[in-house]
Amino acid sequence: MTIKVYNTLSRQKEILEPLNPGKIRMYVCGPTVYDSCHIGHARSVVVFDVIYRYFKARGYDVFYVRNFTDVDDKIINRARSLGMSPDEVARKYINEFHEDMVSLNMRPPDLEPLATAHIPQIIRIVKILEKKGYAYSRGGDVFFSVNRWPEYGKLSGRRLDDMEAGARVEVDPRKENPFDFVLWKASKPGEPAWDSPWGRGRPGWHIECSAMSAQYLGETFDIHGGGKDLIFPHHENEIAQSEAAFGKSFVRYWIHNGFININQEKMSKSLGNFLMVKDIVRAWHPEAMRLFLLSNHYRSPLDYTEQAMYEAASGLEKIYGLLLRIADLFDKWPPGPGLDKNLSETSSGELWERFCDAMDDDFNTARGIGVLFEAVRLLNRELDERGSAAVVDDTEGLCTIRDMMRIGDVLGIMAQNPGGYFEQHKEAVLESGGIDEDWIESRINERAEARKAKDFARADAIRDELKELNIVLEDRPEGTVWKHGDGKA
Repeated sequence: MTIKVYNTLSRQKEILEPLNPGKIRMYVCGPTVYDSCHIGHARSVVVFDVIYRYFKARGYDVFYVRNFTDVDDKIINRARSLGMSPDEVARKYINEFHEDMVSLNMRPPDLEPLATAHIPQIIRIVKILEKKGYAYSRGGDVFFSVNRWPEYGKLSGRRLDDMEAGARVEVDPRKENPFDFVLWKASKPGEPAWDSPWGRGRPGWHIECSAMSAQYLGETFDIHGGGKDLIFPHHENEIAQSEAAFGKSFVRYWIHNGFININQEKMSKSLGNFLMVKDIVRAWHPEAMRLFLLSNHYRSPLDYTEQAMYEAASGLEKIYGLLLRIADLFDKWPPGPGLDKNLSETSSGELWERFCDAMDDDFNTARGIGVLFEAVRLLNRELDERGSAAVVDDTEGLCTIRDMMRIGDVLGIMAQNPGGYFEQHKEAVLESGGIDEDWIESRINERAEARKAKDFARADAIRDELKELNIVLEDRPEGTVWKHGDGKA
């Protein structure tokens, strides 16, 4: 297998060659837990969730670490505003983050370390940097000297001389260079603090990730990921301090996902367009949100609009509509061993291979989703022409269905029983719209009678009447089903 990954460090696609063949060690920067999870966070966690799932589906032994920053100025300030302790704020939003992840059908990472649980490891690295001359202390604070690290800027492509010339950073007279960054902060009254060789204090943001990744993945590991906004200064500073401390390459492949805009505007609290995950999944099915977040290549920008979500939700309904036609032929859902009859354990069909071709090209989920929808169209046509039992009893049809389920597992969709999906959807629509289900069914029955009597004008009038209420009818060989046209949860 050959997987190509765009490496931010080299600015080109490279063939993925892990340090240890067959094994991948991956670290992704998690949230600073001072507020609810927003859609920007969701894109990052969904992207790396799918990358994690895909590696495992391709047979890699993956160890995936995603941290929590649970001590930070933002957490301290939020704690003051809420009348809580910083630890209480961190725990509150960690719990909320986990709830959001469950709602989005995320697989948990193998490890979710807390920065505050790794103070000894952080202090150890700072001491190494100080001993090697890359760090200096001033009044209880410890800074990393960017001038002493000649490769500073290699990830972001920024030259230190250019940055200094156009610097608009607040000048701290204790710093040798305005871009020197803090490794250890002296404590202030009422703030969390730990003992250290430089007095009571707490770690800087960047050093936390270097300490936790080294602890669990080694001083050199395969993949480091996060949002594009982390390239500078966070990941740039991680590289500098880690390579200066350990004297070896830090990370082989750097992967960064692109930004999300809201109706073509940058998401910001000042514009009032900060969309929280918990609010979106109340309005839309969580799997529709996953489809939306994966609908563009992960490095490309993504624009959130109601229309884009409607299209994702409509696409999800098409997938579940197909699955509903075959679900009764299996003992359980998602079908497991039943899909292996007449197939070898290692067989993979053309659909899976085409999906892998897309994913092997820098995790191109947009193209992979296109492959999936093409299969949905072809299978629906086969079911119309031959019937569901004939398709499932056919080796090729069964292989396509199994490949679809494998693709769904990688994308994190198709996890719900199709019947349950549509029942849940109907209940939400009936509850929110004040529509009477018995009345809808009576109109569908009237339409069926009109069609039977060849009164097509009457049948069309009933369809149009329901369409005005956003009730869409779908005629299938087994009967007519209805759904709400907005595709919402």
